[in-house]
Amino acid sequence: MYKACIFDLDGTLTDTLESLTYSVNGTLKELQLSSITSEQCKSFVGSGARCLIERALQASGDKELVHIEEAMEIYKRIFKVNCTYHVSPYEGIVEILKALKERGIRLAVLSNKPHDQTKDVVATFFGTDTFDYVQGQQEGIPRKPDPTAALLIAKQFQVGTEECVYIGDSDVDMQTANAAGMESVGVTWGFRSKEVLLEHGAKHTIDHPEELISIVK
Repeated sequence: MYKACIFDLDGTLTDTLESLTYSVNGTLKELQLSSITSEQCKSFVGSGARCLIERALQASGDKELVHIEEAMEIYKRIFKVNCTYHVSPYEGIVEILKALKERGIRLAVLSNKPHDQTKDVVATFFGTDTFDYVQGQQEGIPRKPDPTAALLIAKQFQVGTEECVYIGDSDVDMQTANAAGMESVGVTWGFRSKEVLLEHGAKHTIDHPEELISIVK
């Protein structure tokens, strides 16, 4: 039996697509650039806020990223107050987290979302007692798919990487899990397809949160 589960946030625990699209388009509007669609936003997320904004700017016509620094400042301001806008946990997530805790599994969140917003979302929708450790993107810690943060969580939990299951919805997540030597589980309800997850090294894919129990056991 595994001893720890590390979850990605956006597209894995919570449906944040509307929040992200809203904040990106608010940024583009202030720059007098054209908006992006939610499907575009879905394809742009996963590698952190800066990559998201870079991709959105390029899609909106700023091919040379002339506005990147200004855009980042605008996005941080807008997203700070809208990180929970129309956000909700996916069906079955609250129940599976409770079931894992009842089995003594340590729980963590590891996201490329900025750290303060990661903590805000987790506290808003799961409280402060569900997860034993919450980590968003911070200066000094490389963002996923670099395995550094995942390895730090395993060390914090005092468990081996082979005792950890990493659960995410993207190619970045599967690369992170495999680089860290953790069991990789791709969820199909998020921002990437089952085919993309398998292509990038998912050892398991699940279509509903309750399927995670059989893997952890």
